[in-house]
Amino acid sequence: MKTSIYEMVTNRILEQLEKGVIPWRKTWRGSEPRNYVTQNPYRGINTLLLPYGGEYLSFLQVKEAGGSVKKGEKSHIIVFYKPLEIEDKDTGETETIPYLKYSNVFHISQCEGITSKLEPIQTNTDIEPITVAQDIINAYVNRSGVKIEHIEGSNRAFYRPATDTVTLPIIGQFESAEEYYSTAFHEAAHSTGHKSRLDRLTAPAAFGSQSYSKEELTAEIAACMLMNFAGIEIPATFENSAAYIKGWSKKLREDIKAIITASSHAQKATDLILGFEAITA
Repeated sequence: MKTSIYEMVTNRILEQLEKGVIPWRKTWRGSEPRNYVTQNPYRGINTLLLPYGGEYLSFLQVKEAGGSVKKGEKSHIIVFYKPLEIEDKDTGETETIPYLKYSNVFHISQCEGITSKLEPIQTNTDIEPITVAQDIINAYVNRSGVKIEHIEGSNRAFYRPATDTVTLPIIGQFESAEEYYSTAFHEAAHSTGHKSRLDRLTAPAAFGSQSYSKEELTAEIAACMLMNFAGIEIPATFENSAAYIKGWSKKLREDIKAIITASSHAQKATDLILGFEAITA
């Protein structure tokens, strides 16, 4: 029965891709990472180094704002260029070159006694958890030990293998409860690749690389399978998943083969999340 569900979902994805799909859209509202004092958004590699959306402060900025860093919180690194003057020993001429430096910053959620300067993100308080989907996630968390954290106002959803943590915006930032669980299932699927589980994430993969693309295909196909299994799939979630899959499969240039291979990995990830690993082992 499970196999037929997996095959059905994979075939529907392939059919959708053959029709052509609309561009993928982010289904939640959130703010980009920015400096608390200047309110300037971070750019370049800093957008990848910082895990959450919203405001960041250095330790000194926290103190100057009258706040404190919560006990046990760890900082995040940002990098920036400072002008450095170099004098040529032979000519005496001075040349200014950019010098790369780094700084440690804390997200505002890691601090106490500091009020955000951002306008509050409009959340939908009418969105309620879907019991069947939440039960799947809760059971997986209890069995696996993976941690789930929610950062209100953040624009990021991701899984971090180093801490075995799934980070999500709160459910009210999403367009619907179904969109929230589609994203939660995607990140949970990534967590199945941890070395203590399916050991699929063998090494850090650069964004956009072939291994990264394959993992994104696996996670999104697993999300589709879980949405179907839970009976909460809606046209909007399936079409958006197909658009996401299309984007990553293009990078692999072998759509059909890549998706079929990723589907096999997705089946194992889905089995693990649903607690079927003993059956398929």
